[in-house]
Amino acid sequence: MVPETTPDAAPAHPNPLGQLSLDELRRRTSMKWRAYPEDVLPLWVAEMDVALAEPVARALTDAIALGDTGYPAGTAYAEALAEFAGKRWGWDDFAVERTAIVPDVMLGIVEMLKLVTGPGDPVVVNCPVYPPFYPFIRNMDRTVVEAPLGGDGRLDFAELESAFDRVTEGGRRRAGYLLCNPHNPTGTLHTTAELTTVARLSHTYGIRVVADEIHAPIVSPGARFVPYLTVPGGENAFSLMSASKAWNLAGLKAALAIAGPDAARELAELPEEVSHGPSHLGILAHTAALRDAGPWLDALLLGLDENRRLLSGLLAELLPAVRYTPSESTYLAWLDCRALPLGDDPASAFLERGRVALNSGIPFGTGGSGHVRLNLATSEELLTEAVRRMARAPA
Repeated sequence: MVPETTPDAAPAHPNPLGQLSLDELRRRTSMKWRAYPEDVLPLWVAEMDVALAEPVARALTDAIALGDTGYPAGTAYAEALAEFAGKRWGWDDFAVERTAIVPDVMLGIVEMLKLVTGPGDPVVVNCPVYPPFYPFIRNMDRTVVEAPLGGDGRLDFAELESAFDRVTEGGRRRAGYLLCNPHNPTGTLHTTAELTTVARLSHTYGIRVVADEIHAPIVSPGARFVPYLTVPGGENAFSLMSASKAWNLAGLKAALAIAGPDAARELAELPEEVSHGPSHLGILAHTAALRDAGPWLDALLLGLDENRRLLSGLLAELLPAVRYTPSESTYLAWLDCRALPLGDDPASAFLERGRVALNSGIPFGTGGSGHVRLNLATSEELLTEAVRRMARAPA
């Protein structure tokens, strides 16, 4: 099947990013809107400034009306993801029987790493990378080993092989590789060729791959996401997926662990109590998103592309020293601010002098110093005002 990467026609829905006012957003009680004072524009944590897609809201209100708030059951979530994956990514052999529900992607990653590594074993990551990778790995008594991305923001296979060589030195054969696909914070989409090379190296060194693919549905029109389990050599890996990022469902906990055919036996060893963690309402919401809210997603993807172009123009006009390469995925922008006189942590200056909250690049690991991560999933008006405020910081 040829995957659908763009809608056949203009989306039937208006841009979800332009439907809520600042006053409406400030009524929210979630982390994005309550971590900072009201005079700060929050463009940091991965929450989107959108209302729920109507099919998702309907699934939740129907469940509440029915009192359907018990324990989760069944495979509807996995079946919805299989249908979505076949349509969007051409993943026609997605196996529902090789899935397990887990509380969320990060806790699922922990459980998958427990299946293939032991206490004290190393786990390789490509930095700069999503900051929770570091504490989650360390808190499960594993060791983080960095394999930095290249200067172009793509996988550097010399660095990756060097890391694999180090973690298997002396005959050690239990090590993991936590792959971020698409990559957070750069938004890089790994190609089939790149992922096939990852699989070849992992087999050569006996390293097990766990892929965080939470941002998979958020892909620019014309670009293509490649699931790691679909590439040659990916048969003994695990993937973690969720509808949470693409439909703004972080507060409705639910994710899926997916095993390649050669990892199915290990997935079957997952403790049964892990499946008790997801919310039943979360599973209903995620299932509805994947199955019925594709047009809403298509409108969002077009809106994000417009915001990438807007951000490029605003930076060129107001902060030309900031380097930004629009990504093909995620709703995150990775900004290189090292040419500004703001030191290693420009996010602190943008907050103090511009009253804009961004993610500091430092927690993203090696390569993050002097960078910030900006959340593009907001209205054109708020994005414009944020960059105007940021331009005050270097003055």
